[in-house]
Amino acid sequence: MESLWFAIISGMLGVYVVLDGFDFGVGIIHRLVARNDEERRMALAAIAPVWDGNEVWLIAAGGTLFMAFPRTYATAFSGFYLALMIVLWLLILRGVALEFRSHQENALWREFWDAIFSIASVLLALVLGAALGNVVRGVPVAENGLRGMALFTNFRPEKHAGLFDWYTVLVGLFAVIALAGHGALFLAWRTTGAVQSQSAFLARRIWRGVIPVWIVATIATASVQRELFSNIIARPWSLAFVLMAIGGLVAIFACLRRHRELGAFLGSCAFLLGLMAATMSGVYPYWLRSTIDPAYSLTAHNTVAASYGLERGLIWWTVGIGLTAGYFFFLYRSVRSKVDLDHHPGY
Repeated sequence: MESLWFAIISGMLGVYVVLDGFDFGVGIIHRLVARNDEERRMALAAIAPVWDGNEVWLIAAGGTLFMAFPRTYATAFSGFYLALMIVLWLLILRGVALEFRSHQENALWREFWDAIFSIASVLLALVLGAALGNVVRGVPVAENGLRGMALFTNFRPEKHAGLFDWYTVLVGLFAVIALAGHGALFLAWRTTGAVQSQSAFLARRIWRGVIPVWIVATIATASVQRELFSNIIARPWSLAFVLMAIGGLVAIFACLRRHRELGAFLGSCAFLLGLMAATMSGVYPYWLRSTIDPAYSLTAHNTVAASYGLERGLIWWTVGIGLTAGYFFFLYRSVRSKVDLDHHPGY
């Protein structure tokens, strides 16, 4: 049962990366592909119906983690408290920037909020990418848990490393670049005119840069946590996730050459989802690997809740996720056409 819930939570986090990831990407690049206020309104209107709904997946994944692995939840939230506050404020700033930018007919006012939206999006991708790097690298969980983990120490992935070191920053930078490309493909699919052509052009350049950064990050991961790759090899089914990521990357370039923007965006979704799934299958059964003593590590086995609660929770989770999937299907089906600014005048 604990393996099933580990997979469920990992899957929810993967869906969050794919859905809210293009929101982050649009925030990162929208000032590059949109040269005037009307074009920026078009870029923001592309995510207007969905950005707040996409963030729900992060909350839902956190709530599911609390239900299924309460000790992991408590340790992670206490140890990463400062980082989580940073994430919370950045999420708030993104929402405020989106809603406030058109409250004043003033170019400086809009430029300020557009800059806030871009900066918050970059920092969110960086911090969340670094958080994934911490899960892979391990954190200083002691016998009494993880107490107030520092943002950084000596910038090396050692026993008492902080949230940021050279490895986690590298993973964070990869997240920024990959999500920027993800957002560019989304805009190429959902917009028209200059924004569409600029987004498609920028997407080609960004994804050419994703490949070498991915290779470097993979080599760095092998040096920091070799066990992740041995676990993937030892679990042949997890190789399907690696193939999914590679296939998605190939689909991006193939579809861009044929001007099939939706296909390219779906390829980006497959790349990100496959990469997340492969990573989580590689770190399983660890939620938080201790860099101090392996005996202090938090795993799916030693932090799982009582079986009765997991069995009942699975029933209600199935009902809830079914309703959620139905809602998102209806939502994305409703906004599948190109952006029309007449329907989003506030942005």
